[in-house]
Amino acid sequence: MDRFNAMSVFVKAVEVGSFTKAADILNMSPQLVGKQVSSLEKYLGVQLLNRSTRRQSLTDFGRTFYDRAKSILFELEWAESLAADTRSTPMGRIRVNAPVTFGMHTLAPRLPQYLASHPQVDVELTLSNREIDLVGEGYDAVFRLGTLADSNLIARALAPYEFVACASPAYLSESKPIATPMDLIDHQCLTFSNTEFRTHWTFDGPGGRTIVPVSSRFESDHGEVLFWAALNGLGVVLQPRALVRHGLAAGRLVTILPNYTVPTRQVHIVYSPTRTVTPKLRSFLDFAVDSFG
Repeated sequence: MDRFNAMSVFVKAVEVGSFTKAADILNMSPQLVGKQVSSLEKYLGVQLLNRSTRRQSLTDFGRTFYDRAKSILFELEWAESLAADTRSTPMGRIRVNAPVTFGMHTLAPRLPQYLASHPQVDVELTLSNREIDLVGEGYDAVFRLGTLADSNLIARALAPYEFVACASPAYLSESKPIATPMDLIDHQCLTFSNTEFRTHWTFDGPGGRTIVPVSSRFESDHGEVLFWAALNGLGVVLQPRALVRHGLAAGRLVTILPNYTVPTRQVHIVYSPTRTVTPKLRSFLDFAVDSFG
């Protein structure tokens, strides 16, 4: 039995709360995760976890051992990072998460440049509009949009995210004129269900800030879905410029309210202060700031 590997598996299983979740992160089967933990218990001669069909919990000794094991593994990672720093060549796999639209239309087009510059780094990119548990789900870095919740994560600010309100020419020709933001009350507004854009849209104009209550027969948690709905004349959409720019350039979408702007949203790349900033992580953070900062 590789004690350090077994300890790593045990610590990850405790952090994420189940063998199945730990297996997904570690690219192992749940059975192998369970076998590693059982082998560790057998080696120590003490039970670490209370198991039932529905849940698992730490024993008293398991809680103490978890704290010590986590500390030991952190020290080991730190020691290994010293060797990596001396090599100073970014290498290994880095796990990254980003919101769907940002990941597809802003990050993905730049990733080939990063991979070409760092041939010994492999990137695993996942896209999700839910808030990721960076530590619990085993990510090295995560892109986040909007105001950051208070946390112990380290954040590096990137350029603000621009949004555009637009609709298809066909929809606009068949609907009431839109001269001010409040006119949107009488329109179908294709709403994004994961943010405040579901219930209200905000505009800055000659008279100051206007907050408009919006409603729609159609909403989605993916901007791409709303983009296609707008192209097909279902209503007005408020989405990132990176997503709608080709539709605008082709004339399939038309910007509304030219005398008003939509407030930008903050963008950060965050990482854990407990994770050593290895050359591969440092190289990706620098790439993010250089590309999107």
